[in-house]
Amino acid sequence: MNSQKHTTLTLALAAAFFGMPVFTAQSFGQSTQAVSSVAAEPIRNIEEWDISKSNLAIDGYDPVAYFPEGGSKAKKGKKSISTTYEGVTYRFATEENRDVFLANPAKFEPAYGGWCAWAMSKGSKTEIDPKSFIVKDDRLYLFYKGIFGNTKKDWLDGDHGQLESSADDEWKAISGESPRFGKPADQ
Repeated sequence: MNSQKHTTLTLALAAAFFGMPVFTAQSFGQSTQAVSSVAAEPIRNIEEWDISKSNLAIDGYDPVAYFPEGGSKAKKGKKSISTTYEGVTYRFATEENRDVFLANPAKFEPAYGGWCAWAMSKGSKTEIDPKSFIVKDDRLYLFYKGIFGNTKKDWLDGDHGQLESSADDEWKAISGESPRFGKPADQ
């Protein structure tokens, strides 16, 4: 098998595994080298995410409900209104929230794979209380709240910019993902 066919087959198998469309260099009149650079793009590493064994995120809470367009309150999603996006399952309180999510999933996904934002700024993956959250700059930050403290309070008492930058760096190191999945790592 020649090198170009081998590269195309490898890309097709990888795309099928991750549920992505297949585009070859010939589709765009480009060289095989251009296709290879596409394959080098980082992929979602859900093994590092705070999800259940069934890949359920945010303990079944509705990601859109945290944002102004969803009411700005933590709301439990319904099993009957769910979707899976790039390997992660989300539940929604309403069909409207599901549709809003599907229009722009990257906006509504929690920062740092759903782990506690404050703990991530320290390089630690810590479970969250889905009712303890902040939405700032179109990002959902979740926090631990329990017997050992309230990290949302710690975050609010700290320098948001510095904590976010540190958490972004730690998440990139832990998961290999862009801190804002779906956007370039340098943004």
